[in-house]
This record gives sequence, structure tokens and C-alpha cells, in this order.
Amino acid sequence: MDKAPTAAQPAAPLPAVDRRRFLRLAGGAALVPATMAAIAACGGDDRGSSSAAAAASPTSKKVAPAMRKLTLGFIALTDCAPLVMAKELGFYAERGLDVTLEKQASWPATRDNLLTGGIDGAHCLNWMPYSVASGVSGSSRDLKIAMMLNNNGQAITLAKDLVAAGYGDLAAAREVLDAKPRTLAMTYPGGTHDLWLRYWLRATGADESKAKVIPIPPPQMVANMKINTMDAFCVGEPWNAVAVAQGIGFTHLTTQDLWRNHPEKALVVNAKLAADKDVLHQLILGTLEACKWLDDLGNRAKAATTIGAPGYVNAPAKEITARLLGTYDLGAGLGTKTYKGNQMMFHRGGATNAPLWSYGIWGLAQYQRFGYLAEAPPYRELAEALVLKDDYEKAAAEFGIDVPEDMQPIDILLDEHTFDPNDPKAEAART
Repeated sequence: MDKAPTAAQPAAPLPAVDRRRFLRLAGGAALVPATMAAIAACGGDDRGSSSAAAAASPTSKKVAPAMRKLTLGFIALTDCAPLVMAKELGFYAERGLDVTLEKQASWPATRDNLLTGGIDGAHCLNWMPYSVASGVSGSSRDLKIAMMLNNNGQAITLAKDLVAAGYGDLAAAREVLDAKPRTLAMTYPGGTHDLWLRYWLRATGADESKAKVIPIPPPQMVANMKINTMDAFCVGEPWNAVAVAQGIGFTHLTTQDLWRNHPEKALVVNAKLAADKDVLHQLILGTLEACKWLDDLGNRAKAATTIGAPGYVNAPAKEITARLLGTYDLGAGLGTKTYKGNQMMFHRGGATNAPLWSYGIWGLAQYQRFGYLAEAPPYRELAEALVLKDDYEKAAAEFGIDVPEDMQPIDILLDEHTFDPNDPKAEAART
């Protein structure tokens, strides 16, 4: 396959988004952080209902409205950055949200905490709600997709002794895979990494009966490859870069070379938060602001340092920064690939963030194609039930960004195939 290519005038009005933010900061919203300690001391409602006025005395002062408290989960991956930066840069607080971020041990733990109310929302695999709703990994429609967080930026890493597979060489990968039984790791049944891995395996034409696919939590991938638990894994960054840095594996394929600008992580909320429209609206807006900030490449070194901290991803900033900026050391002597505009992206003028039905339908078709589902699921019904399209479109209109047209054909680079979301059964039947 082909290699990837290596001050305003004083009188000018503020852009719409910046003007709204200025007005929030100049008004009452800017006062909220200063009142948080006082509110906590008064024992305010932990769901943020407005405080009552102080005793009706001529000299009494009203207590500022309480911050709305939310707990959001995340996995230690580079693409948790929108949630982390929205909190650290104050984008959530500016919108009246007191957000606590809680690191999750695994994707199944994230799922369970969402369903039981242990967390309100999460940085989450785009297809997890579909996996849960369709019976692949559950039976609930309570996980809702509020928006997308990023495109691209995942990879398939092979153990260094399989370097004969090279970069993106499907024929060479087939020979390596068929040489003997192989163990391949992904992060969650029916999740994005599972589908990227199985799609690649099918595209190689290798004997799938020789491949055992197992789930491993993302931060444990490198350690497991180091002790020969698996021959290959598909995961998000920075763990592919860490495997290269530690000399135990090499990047065989990036997911942007599988599907350019594919959907990856989503902001997923539980049914209770989905029903709280005002809080959900502010959450989407604050997250959009962080996504826009992250797509300024000048901000990415700061982002890498912030998310690399032990409380978040717990990885060296230098191993996060390079791939965020689009420079990939492939490892194992394969050289460097450079991506410009198709590395991990978080906004792209809003094109990244729209939660499209077609994304879910593509994943559901793969479930049937790869044997997770014996029969066709209710494709459109599930997509409409799980995607909070109206809520996202309302926030997008306020933020001043367009929403891409849905249900359009999707071009997959890896096997040069076009998927029609209006005919998912044809995809499900494809070998």
C-alpha cells in the first residue's frame, strides 16, 4: 500500500464562539469557581440544584447557584485528552460543571460503572453501546452516544520477531500469521480495536482458525507482549509508541491507513444523564471547546504533558507528543511515517465530533460479518436509540459548527471497499 506523506483589528467583533465565552467569563459564570468552597461548606445538592437564598434579612446575600457535579470515567489512552483538557483548562467549570475524572481499570469496568450509575459518562469506545445493546456484550440500550471525541490514532502492533510483515503489507502479514497459531489481543469484544483487528485479519486472507483473539486492558498491552502473552495487539496510543520505545514491537498498521478519519472514541453517557438535557448540553459544549483547542497543534505538547501525568495516562510525554504531532517511529528498523492532518484529530471544524448513525451501522454489520451475531440486528432502530443526535445538533448549532450529512457511503482504504450504510446486509454477507 502507498506510504503516507512524509493580531486582530481592535474594532473587529469577536467570533461567535469566542464572544459567547467572553460573555460567560465576564458575567456570573466567572464567579462560580470562587464560590465552590462556600457551596461545599453549605452542603449543596450534589446534583447541583440552585441554592435557596439566604435567610430573608435586608442585609443577607444570595448564595450563588451550585456547580452541577458529574463523574466521568476514562481509560489511560491519549484520546482521553478532550475530557482531561476540558477539566484542566476550566472549560467545564466555565459552564457550571464540577467534573471529577475517574480512571477506569478496563472497558468492561467502564461499561458496568456507566450502567450502575457509578459514573455519569465516559471517554468510551464508539461501538461499546452497540456491543452492549445488540447482545455481543450485554442487553441494555442505556448507554447513549453524545458526541465523538476523536478520529484516527490507533494501531496494530506486532511483536518484533514478526518484522517480516513490514508496514501495511497484507500479503507478508498473511505469511507471518499462517506460519503457526497466533494470539492477537484487542481491548473489548465488539469495540473499535476488536473491529480494526478482525477487519485487518480478514483483509490479509490469513487462516482465521489459527488466530486466537483475546481481550486485554489497554495499559496492560505492552507488559503482556513483553512476556509473550500475544503476538500482536490493537490498541490506542500511547501504548503502540511505548512498545516501539521499549524495543518489543513495531507498528504494522495505523488505523488511519485502514479507514481515513474513522470514528474512534465517543463521549458516552448513561440514561440518567441523557435525560438531564441542560447538563448534557453544557457537557457537550465544554467538550467541544477542548476538542477545538486540541486541534491547534501548538497546544499538543502541553496536552501531552498534562495527560501523561500519573493520575491520567501515566506515560512519558515524549512518547505521547510525537504521534500526536503525526510523527511515527515504526520501530524494528522500519523507519518513520509522517501524518499531517490525518493523525489523531479531535475536531476538524466539527467534522470529527458528529455522532453519525452510519458509524454504528458499519460496526453492527461487522458483528454479523465476523460471527458475533447470527442474524441481522435492527440496524437503524439501534442507531436511532443509542445516538443523541438531537442533543448534539443543538450544541453544534450553538457552537457554530456544521453537522455532516449522515448515511453517506464510507470508503475503507485497507481493502479498497465502499460501505453503504443503507445496505448493511450486503456488508454482513461479505467474505
